[in-house]
Amino acid sequence: MKRVLVLVEGPTEERFIKDVLAPHLESKEIYAIPKIVTTKRVKQGPDFKGGITDYQKVENDLKRLLGDTGAALITSFIDYYGLPPEFPGMATRPIASPLERAQHVEAEWKSRIGHPRFLSYLMTHEFEALLFSKPEELSRALYQSDLGPKLKAIRDSFPTPEEIDDDPLTVPSKRILRLLPAYQKTVHGPLVTRRIGLETLRRECRHFNDWLLKLESI
Repeated sequence: MKRVLVLVEGPTEERFIKDVLAPHLESKEIYAIPKIVTTKRVKQGPDFKGGITDYQKVENDLKRLLGDTGAALITSFIDYYGLPPEFPGMATRPIASPLERAQHVEAEWKSRIGHPRFLSYLMTHEFEALLFSKPEELSRALYQSDLGPKLKAIRDSFPTPEEIDDDPLTVPSKRILRLLPAYQKTVHGPLVTRRIGLETLRRECRHFNDWLLKLESI
């Protein structure tokens, strides 16, 4: 069985890899193991983990993962939205669609790391975009099914969930919280994606599907 190490942003993404992605990949003899980004290393006790605030810490984590020569592939599963300005490619993003801008950053990041076993992937724009693949599941999970139509209206106003705005006031997570203030990312995010199912996530989110196709083909 081939091992894939997935650098993730936090516990929500870690749970998604374990609960949704890993079971699917195991059927193809691929073992996906999430690794949360280290935000601070300490001499005694566990390191602080989660969140992307400093690019160099991300690169340091990647280099450590790439040092595992038994892993077939090292990849990432972090938000494009909110990346620090010093992240490779951020300063040179073209005037283009959100997806093309994210892909530009991915390409520049991969070029900077310069390792054949590294596959860069950024969620466009953030994890919550996946939840809009079937927004009625989100409203059901928070026992507010009456808000399902409003969430669906947001989804229907964009070609795909991955194209929902990246403006700080209108990113997917902020839209969800305005309608469902009880939403907790670490609790409801993994739960809702499990309910939606991988098939629907892939169909609705093309960039996510392209990444998963690459993982399946290693």
